[in-house]
Amino acid sequence: MTKKLESKVAAITGGNSGIGLAAARAFVEHGAKVAIFGREKKTLDAAGLVAFQGDTRHLDDLRRFFTGTREQLGLIDVLVASAGIAKFSPLANLTEELYDEIVDINVKGVVFTIQQALPHLRDGASVILLGTAGALQGRLFNSTYALSKASMIALARGVSAELLPRRIRVNVLSPGMTDTPIIQRGGGLPGVTPEQMAEMITASIPVRRRATVEEMAKALVFLASDDSSYCYGSELVVDGGLSHLMIPNG
Repeated sequence: MTKKLESKVAAITGGNSGIGLAAARAFVEHGAKVAIFGREKKTLDAAGLVAFQGDTRHLDDLRRFFTGTREQLGLIDVLVASAGIAKFSPLANLTEELYDEIVDINVKGVVFTIQQALPHLRDGASVILLGTAGALQGRLFNSTYALSKASMIALARGVSAELLPRRIRVNVLSPGMTDTPIIQRGGGLPGVTPEQMAEMITASIPVRRRATVEEMAKALVFLASDDSSYCYGSELVVDGGLSHLMIPNG
């Protein structure tokens, strides 16, 4: 196997589970040195990687992560802002507390992840944000989550323009329905179990299956490597045709 990330240093928030952890493992397979950041000590320890515990909403935690990564591994070549939550609510029932939680983690956390990483990024680095294919369609009870993820497109384009002198490219991976712990926990809709919600969404996917985290990790390897060297402010949608194909049910 050609190692596309040989000797590169990668930092991944939300790297202790789901797509972030799958990316960390794929990056290591491709020759990278990887540091991960997350909130749960148990899953961080189990990952077997350089790991830092913290919350992306807390700037001191982010500073400690990036300073520690640079001290232990060197300047950062790849940053994946994978930390996020998926929670859903009808607009009529949306509380200020739920709105603040979604936006603080999915938007504020990502903005300041990039900001705090800047002094530790190597010129020519790749920064990857996680959006969602669900933001490309109007879906029931999805508005706040979708707006938080849709904002990643504007953020990637604005920051890419700002960082052009350093040749740092910022792109977005927008996954479709993927088997992750977030799916298993569900999104908090009253009267709907996580299994029911997953089944409803799966039924709407043209290929009739959910993605694996390994499939998303392959897309992240592309965006992290020099294979994507001409991508700036781009969105890569990997969703089994959900947002682009109209397939009858049944």
